[in-house]
Amino acid sequence: MDTDIAFAYTKGMPDDAVCDRLTASESGVLALADGDDAYALPVFHHYEGGSLYFRLGETSESEKSAYLDATETATYVVTETAATPDAESWTGWSVVARGPITAVPEDDPAYEAVEINERYAPIRVFDEPTDEMDVTLYELSVEELTGRRN
Repeated sequence: MDTDIAFAYTKGMPDDAVCDRLTASESGVLALADGDDAYALPVFHHYEGGSLYFRLGETSESEKSAYLDATETATYVVTETAATPDAESWTGWSVVARGPITAVPEDDPAYEAVEINERYAPIRVFDEPTDEMDVTLYELSVEELTGRRN
């Protein structure tokens, strides 16, 4: 290995700091899996009571829906870095949450439109007609939660 590679040492974040980061952040990357196949997508989230909630737009034949159905343990990553002229003094943090992800029942009060619009940024739509899209709320029940910072 090249000994001139720059490294920045990190340390674990206290639990309250990890929760604060998830509460203050709005988005991250949700990773799903089906056997040996992985699928990751940028999403907006809401963190509350040890769970992460995602409002997702789905169509009946979407790849996203297939991966959501197949995933036993989802992983969600939130990160932020700030570059400096000296690579070893970069600052940043990351939070990784893991656990099962399930659809929230439609009769759950979390489906109230006012609540949803206050908690999430608008759904990003790519070429799909919105009248063919289902909006589904998902909950990732956090079983593992870690954070690192430098």
